[in-house]
Amino acid sequence: MRSLLADFSAALGLLTRLPTGWLPQHNSAAGFARSIWAYPLVGLGIGAAGGAVMAAGLWLGLPPPVAALWSLAATLLLTGGFHEDGLADTADSFGGGRDRARKLEIMRDSRIGSYGVLALVLALGLRATALAALPTQPATLLAATAAAAALGRGATLGLLRLLPPARPDGVAAGLGRPGRKPLLLGLLLAVLPAALLLPPMAAMAAILGTALATLLLARLAGRQIGGQTGDVLGAGAVLGECVALTVLVAMR
Repeated sequence: MRSLLADFSAALGLLTRLPTGWLPQHNSAAGFARSIWAYPLVGLGIGAAGGAVMAAGLWLGLPPPVAALWSLAATLLLTGGFHEDGLADTADSFGGGRDRARKLEIMRDSRIGSYGVLALVLALGLRATALAALPTQPATLLAATAAAAALGRGATLGLLRLLPPARPDGVAAGLGRPGRKPLLLGLLLAVLPAALLLPPMAAMAAILGTALATLLLARLAGRQIGGQTGDVLGAGAVLGECVALTVLVAMR
């Protein structure tokens, strides 16, 4: 149990700004890499928190678009924009780099370019409009946001499995290729919320849509930089969540 809690602590500390000092901690890179199974679990909590904020806003009488923006603000506060930063860096890299070395160099640059701005605007706009278009019943809303966020973190696991690290250092290189057990457990936790909380056809469509988006991003990253980085993993989480929410709106 202590090891599982340490796994959860590592995932929580990486993917959110929440304090983890009260939980057991890993002291090795191997433990940190094993914690990937908990990424969808953390995503589930982030999505549920965003859904709860939106439900509260609707209950207070806010129009759905306004409540959706407050929901996004809450999730960005929880994560520190961690995944969105990865999306922006990936877009700048793939769009502006001339060769693999330059693309990897751009990813390390803290400045944001036009491609990154466009990617952020599109991603946040897609999520906000999709949230505003979801059914407003609290239970249905919470189910959709939680399932979509878990699927988005499942996309991260898919990229870890499909691609080698693109550079020898960094967060993604430390994770390496995930072991079979934590990978399978993580993927199960990514799809289980959708399977349990959503109507069967909507769940299947969201899972398949997220899987397809993950495969396409993996192919693009493989061609652009020969593998994955932490920024690509963050981009995968945002893309997966955008696709899942879009599918759920289409299936409502």
